[in-house]
Amino acid sequence: MYLVGEALEGEGAELAHIDLLVGDKTGPVGMAFANAMSQLSPGHTPLLAVIRPNLLTKPATLIIPKVTLKTGEQVNAMFGAVQAAVAKAVADSVEEGAFGDADLEEIVLLVSAFLHPDAKDYNRIYRYNYGSTKLAITRALAGFPDKETVLKEKDRAGHAVMGFKVHRLWDPPYLQVAMDLVDMKSVERVLTSVPKNDHVLIEAGTPLIKQFGLSVIGEIRKIRPDAFIIADLKTLDTGNLEARMAANASADAVVVSGLAPVPTIVKFIQEAKKTGIYSVIDMLNVDKPAELIEKLAKEGAVPSIVEMHRAIDAEGDDYNWGDIPAIKEAAGGKLLVATAGGVRQHVVKDALKAGADILVVGRAITASKNIQNSAEQFLEEMNKEEIDQFRIMTDF
Repeated sequence: MYLVGEALEGEGAELAHIDLLVGDKTGPVGMAFANAMSQLSPGHTPLLAVIRPNLLTKPATLIIPKVTLKTGEQVNAMFGAVQAAVAKAVADSVEEGAFGDADLEEIVLLVSAFLHPDAKDYNRIYRYNYGSTKLAITRALAGFPDKETVLKEKDRAGHAVMGFKVHRLWDPPYLQVAMDLVDMKSVERVLTSVPKNDHVLIEAGTPLIKQFGLSVIGEIRKIRPDAFIIADLKTLDTGNLEARMAANASADAVVVSGLAPVPTIVKFIQEAKKTGIYSVIDMLNVDKPAELIEKLAKEGAVPSIVEMHRAIDAEGDDYNWGDIPAIKEAAGGKLLVATAGGVRQHVVKDALKAGADILVVGRAITASKNIQNSAEQFLEEMNKEEIDQFRIMTDF
C-alpha cells in the first residue's frame, strides 16, 4: 500500500495544510517512517501523534513539521494543538470505518503539517488541522483525485494561497476587449470600467505595446491582477524570442502574424507552450487560413487560438468570419477561433453561430461614453453566466 492524500482548510495564520502518506510498515512508507524518527533535523523534529500523553493513535502516525520551529510558542502549538488534532482525526477515521478491514498494526501514516509562525489561536489551529487531516485521509484512501477530476479542475481552479488566479479558456464564448490605445489614462479608464467577469479577456493592442513596450502588461496587472491578458505583438520574426518576452512580461497569451514564415510561427507556438501561455495566430491578410493550420499541424505546432481579423482600415467591407469549421477541422478540433475587426452588438449572434469562440471588440467598448454598459451589453448578447459565480473552493 502506498497512498497519498492532501487537504487545506481554514484561514489566516492558523490555516492548516496537510500532506500525508499511508502505507505498509514493511514498504517504502514504513521505511520513511523509521528514517524520519532516527534522522532528526533542527526545527523539524518529527513527533508521534498522541490522543493524550501515553496514548498513541492507531495506525501509528508520525507528524513532520513543514515550517522550521524557531520559538517556544511554535513548539507548543505543534506539540499541542496540531499533535492532538492529527491524532484525533486518525482515530475518528478508524471509528468511522475509513480504513476498512486493514490491520492497523501493519500500516503507518506520515503527516507533513504546516504551522505558520504567526499562528496563535489554538482552537483554530486544532480545528483546521483536524479537518485537514481527516479530509486528507479520506482522499488518500479513495484515490482522490482521479484523472477526470484533475483534467476538469486544472483550468478552472484557483489556488487559495497564491493570491491571484491564472485563467484558462475552457468555457467559451469570451469577450476580448482590445485596447488599441496610446495613452495610459484611456487604458486606466477602460480597465476600471469593464466589468470583472470570467468571460472578459483584456488585450494589450499593438499600438499600446508599441507606445509603452511590454512593460504595459505589468501596468495592466496592477489594475486587473486576475485578468487574462493578450499581448498583440503580431510577431513576424524571432518567434521564440518574442513569445518568451511576452511570457516574461506576465501575458497569458501572445499573438503572431499569420504572414510570418512557417518556421517562425512553429518556434513561436512551441515557445508559448513551453512557457505555459496561449499562442494566437492573427490571420489578417492570410488568404487560406485553413491551409496554414494544416501545415502547422503537420509540424506538431497547432496554435491555441486563431484570430480571423478584418483590418480597421477595411471595416467598410462586409463581415467575413471565414470557414471557421474548416479551420477547427484542420487543427483536429483543438483550438479556439476569435473574430476581430469592427465587431458590433448586432453581429454577436451571427459570429457565434458561425463558430466563433472569442469576440474581439475594440472601439465599440473602449471609445464608448459608457464603457461598462457597452461591455455588459455584449456579454448579455453572448448569454454566458460567470463561471465562478456560484462556485466555492471545496466544489469538485
